[in-house]
Amino acid sequence: MKKDPSELPATPAVQVLERMFTLMDVLASREEPMSLKDISEKTGLHPSTAHRILNDLTIGRFVDRPQSGVYRLGMRLLELGNLVKGRLNVRDAALTAMRDLHKHIQQPVNLSMRQGDEIVYIERAFSERSGMQVVRAIGGRAPLHLTSVGKLFLAADDTQRVRSYATRTGLSGHTKNSITQLPTLERELSRVRQSGLARDDEELELGVRCMAAGIYDDQGKLVAGLSISAPAGRLDEQWAPKLQTIAEGISKTLGYQPSKGPQSFKA
Repeated sequence: MKKDPSELPATPAVQVLERMFTLMDVLASREEPMSLKDISEKTGLHPSTAHRILNDLTIGRFVDRPQSGVYRLGMRLLELGNLVKGRLNVRDAALTAMRDLHKHIQQPVNLSMRQGDEIVYIERAFSERSGMQVVRAIGGRAPLHLTSVGKLFLAADDTQRVRSYATRTGLSGHTKNSITQLPTLERELSRVRQSGLARDDEELELGVRCMAAGIYDDQGKLVAGLSISAPAGRLDEQWAPKLQTIAEGISKTLGYQPSKGPQSFKA
């Protein structure tokens, strides 16, 4: 009978594997190579035990030995990491979380990416119970400055790029609420950078409001946006923390490390 993942032990059942993971974690904590003495002290392993395991890891190229008695993580880990990264897909990483969020709030949840001066909707979780008609199908497009996710991407750009976008597009509007003036857009993007959240206040479609949080890859680059759409009177600001938490979880699946911070909001 197959065990439920929650019932599996938190630590490896084989002691040598637990020690191996400990050794690799210690090596990963330092950028420069480490001596056997330092490794032994950090892990609490006897030098002979650490040496034996490190030697086996060196044979497998998981650890390098640039000189006698000194160790660092090996290139095999990079090779395997690149294989995992190549198999990661933003849509696959986000889909289950999107469906869970939709069940919780009963409003459409959207996944969008940037293509040029527009966002493209690549996935959506919704149902008829949301009380609103879905106005943008998967594959649909919308201008960056009129959408919550689009504003995330514009906020990731520097001032010159934002101004170039405004010149190219003319900041044309779709509703009376659309932002069509550059100074107004720049103030809006400043708020996005400060909060990490972006909003669409009936700017693309009258009667529809949205909020969005960014999804980042292993380099801290903004690669997609997760947004909630709702009838204007039903968008609940209390959803914002949950939206950000879920977006961050998807980012972590893609290899993002929160400690580094997103590149896009450092400006």
